[in-house]
Parts: sequence; structure tokens; C-alpha cells
Amino acid sequence: MATRIDKEACREAYNLVRDDNTDICWATFVYVDSTIVPAGHGTDYEEFKSQCTDDVRLFGFVRIQTGDAMSKRAKFTLITWIGENISGLQRAKISTDKTLVKDVIQNFAKEFTVSDIKELDEDHIRKELKKAGGANYDAQAE
Repeated sequence: MATRIDKEACREAYNLVRDDNTDICWATFVYVDSTIVPAGHGTDYEEFKSQCTDDVRLFGFVRIQTGDAMSKRAKFTLITWIGENISGLQRAKISTDKTLVKDVIQNFAKEFTVSDIKELDEDHIRKELKKAGGANYDAQAE
């Protein structure tokens, strides 16, 4: 059965993360049968990470505060999580299903595909986003 996405519900979750007037910094999207739907959102990155378990495949849209002494800004990332216990067929399918997600989640600075929880370290993600972000006035300090 072909995968579908609940575009309206997913767009609402996406917009919550993008809204500068909320503290919401992440939203997750999971499979329910053959449909991708929002699974939750929150204000704590560690709470997002806790959803990334070995038996799950999900998409996460995350806001990370970046910047330097001269300017602070929000950067967004699309994270595809594939748990260690996910079958080969489901692993293969997630790459084509990501196209459906990208129809809704269109604005992000960097994309990650991750299977190791260590790669979801917030500082690592922040550094990668900072590299993708253009001017870095703190480069001398690094």
C-alpha cells in the first residue's frame, strides 16, 4: 500500500515550530498504518530525542537557536530517524516517503538522516546548522 500524508495536520505542526510566538521547538511525524501523521511537539530538545528509539522510524522538524555575539537566529532542520530494529524494507521505503514530508516541510537549513542516538546530540546539530548558516563572527574563537 502506498504511503500517504495527512498534509493539513502535518502543516499545523510544522507551523507551530516555525512560529516565533511559541516556545515549541520540535514536532515529530510518524507512520500510522500507511499514513504519516503528527505524533507530538514540545519545547525541550531532549524530549524530542527520547522519541527516537530503536523500534521507531520518524521525521522530526526541529528549531535550534544559533548565532554568535553579533546576531541570534533560529535555524530549522529536518531529521529522519531510523531506529536500529527497523526492517530493511521499511528503511528503503523511508527515503521515498521523505518526499511526501518535504511537500509540507519546505524550509530548513540542513537535513540529517540518523540511526545512532549519539548523532542527535544537540551541540552537534547546532554546530552543523551554524556551518550551514553563513556569516560566523565567532569563527576566531573556535
